[in-house]
Amino acid sequence: MTLLPWHQIQTVLLDMDGTLLDLNFDNKFWLELLPKKLSEHSGRTLEESTQELFDAYSEVKGKIEWYCLDYWADKLQLDILEAKQELKHMIQLREDCIPFLDALKHSGREIALVTNAHPGSLSLKIEQTQLDDHIDTLISTHQFGVSKESQRLWHLLESHLGFDKAHTLFVDDSQVILDAAKQFGIEYTLGITNPDSGKPDNEIHGHPFTNNYHDLIDSIIQDNFNPH
Repeated sequence: MTLLPWHQIQTVLLDMDGTLLDLNFDNKFWLELLPKKLSEHSGRTLEESTQELFDAYSEVKGKIEWYCLDYWADKLQLDILEAKQELKHMIQLREDCIPFLDALKHSGREIALVTNAHPGSLSLKIEQTQLDDHIDTLISTHQFGVSKESQRLWHLLESHLGFDKAHTLFVDDSQVILDAAKQFGIEYTLGITNPDSGKPDNEIHGHPFTNNYHDLIDSIIQDNFNPH
């Protein structure tokens, strides 16, 4: 079981896709539906369209463009948000998400969603899940023009939210992003090893990790914030 010093944690910053929501929707969309749409639109084979897309993904992976629906709509000449509507029934909360969020909220800690998702995608997912009912602040990194992989984002985020990084926990399913948060000086990090319900667990290195928020709930409630 992952143990965190909850008495030291005042602010919790949470990723969305794979951390609070099942990543299965996003993987199905970007890896299966969008290549199919591009093939139908361009007249090329599915194999050619898939390769074209994966090459394009590689060019911008980790940058804000990778997460930007406007960028992909322009590059592919497709209505990305409209295409996402076709799979919106697959947008699902992790089953352990709401109990975890409610335990955090009842404990009096500040909860902020910090996602690289484009505002259009964030709105669609909020509409489908009502996730905003359980979180104090919703932030898409697009408002800063830079993604969580960048140190610049963390400086801007600290200024915007006013958190104390010595008393902040950041939760994400990405090794690269967890490393970026730690590099910036976020004292506490937590990796999620099972972002996609349709795939085996991932490995997270150099950070505490979990695949079940239920394991954390009792300690959150019992261990109130008390900075020394």
